[in-house]
Amino acid sequence: MAKNKKNQAIETAQDPVLWHDRKRVLGMPLSFTVYEITDDRLTLRKGFFRTETDEILLYRILDIKMVRTFGQKLCGVGTVTLYSADQSHHTLELKNIKSPDKVRKFISSIVERERAKRGLVGREMYGSATVGMDHDGCAHGADQVFVDTDGDGIPD
Repeated sequence: MAKNKKNQAIETAQDPVLWHDRKRVLGMPLSFTVYEITDDRLTLRKGFFRTETDEILLYRILDIKMVRTFGQKLCGVGTVTLYSADQSHHTLELKNIKSPDKVRKFISSIVERERAKRGLVGREMYGSATVGMDHDGCAHGADQVFVDTDGDGIPD
């Protein structure tokens, strides 16, 4: 009986998913690679028989790049590349995702929100300390809530 309560506590402790998508083949979500973003992390799960799960804390993302080849444009997909300060993934590609420009903008805004919530600035991500930075009372948008207003699956 106690084991069930522990499992229930673990299941309810999960953050709500703000965005998710699959790697697409010819614009259709036919692969076993899933991308998810919660309040503070990006999760990549890939595989069917052997599943790998990788996470990157959003505040550790340093730069974001989007590429759309001609074939990707025809299928309505693109690739978003994330450059991070993470030890296991310095570069992570979200391949063949739907609406890549909206996703890039969403990730950029949520990364900035996470950095503001933690009181980080760009120099800290590269190892330099900031001196005299007071973030008490700053309005960096840390309380910003992302809502999907147009129903396309990407919070605005």
